[in-house]
Amino acid sequence: MNTNLIQDSQALLNSTDASTTAPTRRLALQTALGLGYAAAAMPLMAQTAIKTSSEGLVTGEVVIDVNGFKMPAYRSAPAGKTNLPVVLVISEIFGVHEYIADVTRRLAKEGYLAIAPELFIRQGDASSYGEIAKLQAEVIAKVPDAQVMGDLDACVAWAGGQGGNTQRIGITGFCWGGRITWLYAQRNPSVKAGVAWYGRLEGQTSPINPSHPIEQAAQLKAPVLGLYGAADTGIPVASVDRMKAALAQAGAQGNAAAKASDFVVYPDTPHAFHADYRASYRAGPATDGWQRAVAWFAKNL
Repeated sequence: MNTNLIQDSQALLNSTDASTTAPTRRLALQTALGLGYAAAAMPLMAQTAIKTSSEGLVTGEVVIDVNGFKMPAYRSAPAGKTNLPVVLVISEIFGVHEYIADVTRRLAKEGYLAIAPELFIRQGDASSYGEIAKLQAEVIAKVPDAQVMGDLDACVAWAGGQGGNTQRIGITGFCWGGRITWLYAQRNPSVKAGVAWYGRLEGQTSPINPSHPIEQAAQLKAPVLGLYGAADTGIPVASVDRMKAALAQAGAQGNAAAKASDFVVYPDTPHAFHADYRASYRAGPATDGWQRAVAWFAKNL
């Protein structure tokens, strides 16, 4: 396992109770549809878990064609609406589980067509794993960035045929998905805004992960709001500061998206502070971050 995955795994473990198992509320698409939880368990914060009603929404599993491959995804949108701005929702390493499905519903309540694709499905079923390190090594480490970028392009194309406005694309992601948020905002000129929750900014490269967000700062095509925790053991504040400097340099050289990007670093806050199903959840930063995310999309989309 490369050093990025080791650090990411340790950050996930440090943000809970040092358990090595994946979360109970992780459920894949079937569980998001109410068909049962995955067997693997991590201490659950059920008393604080946010549950968003699907009333007034169209929600559920969809299948997106990616050059003949049928990729499952979870979609939420306001019922009966068209020309909707689109927000791609990128999961943590656990795939599309109930927390991620709920995030799509929260965004749909704000007026967006929200899509959460199963980006690991070619490499393996994240819902079948009970140990974080094993999931990282056997599935996540084998997912190429190029594959993910192509899958997200397919999501955008699919959204265009489902009432979405493909000129008003946003993206948000958590942990692993936070890094992808930065990368996709550096790739697709149709992206107008991103919100990256504690996503890796720099690290070891490899043939399937050839670069990281900090190295592509000058290529940013949409302003990104980065939401990070000062007590995140996997993403030190120094890393955030280096990304700020790279964006400032790109902004000074004329990149408007880099100049408009912003960060919030929450004091004494761990990794995965928005994950309301885990012990790492911090209600104050999570609520503030969500309000900022909604305002960011409203401003830029």
